[in-house]
Amino acid sequence: MLDVQLYRYNAERDAKPYMQSMQAPDEFRQRMVLDVLEYLRETDPSLAYRRSCREGVCGSDGMNIGGKNRLACITAVSDALDDAGRLVIRPLPGMPVVRDLVVDQSLFFKQYERIKPWLINDQPAPSIERLQSPEERAQL
Repeated sequence: MLDVQLYRYNAERDAKPYMQSMQAPDEFRQRMVLDVLEYLRETDPSLAYRRSCREGVCGSDGMNIGGKNRLACITAVSDALDDAGRLVIRPLPGMPVVRDLVVDQSLFFKQYERIKPWLINDQPAPSIERLQSPEERAQL
């Protein structure tokens, strides 16, 4: 069996966070961490985590897996096991925990908006689409 150590915290029920040991079949060693979480949630429906696209695009399933901040949907279990062969999953560090692996991302999004990580064009929008030359693409 695969030993999974999960960070658990529910403010309505728990005085403080704790690590819970759960088990998943060995076949999950060849799967993604998100698959393990979904299996464990079938066992314990109270387990809370975020997920959305499952393609590594949205970033909603970001968490600390095996001591590194990663996306559960694209992180192979085999790449995240510790020296003892355990899978250790914690919420992202430096963010307030809402519940279990779910963190409050409001400060992140506030800071993200302040840096404006998108293209800003000062020219009026064309009627169809903005075309880029190869040179403009190279600049980006």
